[in-house]
Amino acid sequence: MLGAGVEQERTVGQGAAAMEISVSRHDLLGELSATQSVVERKTTIPILSNFLFEAGGEGDAAGKLTITATDLEQSIRTSCAATVKKPGSCTIPARKLYDYIKLLPEGMISIKLMENHWVQIRSGRSNTKMVGMARANFPQVPQFPEGGLTRIPTASLKNMISKTIFAISNEESRYTLNGALLILKAESMAMVATDGHRLAHLEKTGESLKNISGEKKTLIPRKALAELESLLGATEEETLDFQDDEHTLFFRLGRRMLTSRKLTGQFPNYEAVLPRDNNKLVVVRSDELMGSIQRVAQFADERSGAIRIRLEQNEMKISSSSTESGESEDSIETPYNFDPITVGFNSAYLIDFLKAVGSTGEVRLEFKDSQSAGQMRPEDGSEDQRYRYIIMPMRI
Repeated sequence: MLGAGVEQERTVGQGAAAMEISVSRHDLLGELSATQSVVERKTTIPILSNFLFEAGGEGDAAGKLTITATDLEQSIRTSCAATVKKPGSCTIPARKLYDYIKLLPEGMISIKLMENHWVQIRSGRSNTKMVGMARANFPQVPQFPEGGLTRIPTASLKNMISKTIFAISNEESRYTLNGALLILKAESMAMVATDGHRLAHLEKTGESLKNISGEKKTLIPRKALAELESLLGATEEETLDFQDDEHTLFFRLGRRMLTSRKLTGQFPNYEAVLPRDNNKLVVVRSDELMGSIQRVAQFADERSGAIRIRLEQNEMKISSSSTESGESEDSIETPYNFDPITVGFNSAYLIDFLKAVGSTGEVRLEFKDSQSAGQMRPEDGSEDQRYRYIIMPMRI
């Protein structure tokens, strides 16, 4: 049996050795940049450290190089124009290829599969051979399901990810909190993320989403959201095709497709923790609050990052102290006419929100008492967008 396996391997190598293409460095580098972040760095399965290159000869694949990367949890498949002299496929070490292509000058690059899965790369006066692996070992990547897809506006989705991704839990034991919940309705979309200590929720109305009846809830893993945010930041496409099946999420953005294994389990009932009666409020400039918190946080306890916010007549005082580093207090003049209140918060959680809303404009802080969750939101939000951030208090 072993002998038969070796013979089969040699045949695969010789049959696939037909592949020969020519591609522009600019086009190739653009697609390698989009896919290389998915490649597994420290894998026990060597083939996952490789890109799969497929050069088509006819039909939709003609004149095209398709590049695939996967770590088994997720995959990216993309393509660019190429002159296909001989159709075929091969795998190439991803990090090495990406680093090498970056160092080449602009111009055309020739890629040719040799014997024993070696790949020759020529550009101008540079001639390099890299050691690939058998194409047959590369895992099968799911195909985008046809029919029933939903088109999501890219600008809205990108904004939602940036306003919620930082609140996703990093604790692997809290499996259902390792992603953000996307909620699609025919005329609105929302995203919510929580780690149990804070919750970020953004709802956008005035949308027109096809193939959505009632409400569709999808839990998207943090890693997939980060990839999606990167892809959305590099596209001019106005919409993204979204689809899912029993095990996989599919996001198609022009010629690029991201797949991700679904997170299973029930996302917590977040609506139950949204504050209803926070009747003490204050409005402050975002950049002023950020500056004060960052200064004071330098003197907070290193483990907890806890700072105090005290509101009294027309003044907000932000303070911290620790036996190791000392103490600090900042005050901000701002209209406030409710009963005095002192609340402790993790400074890093406050800073995450202020980074997400940006340094222009004002933010509103709403409180009930020192033991209840506080709520933050942009003061000058648009009518079709509702963004709120709930943060649990700390005892200090």
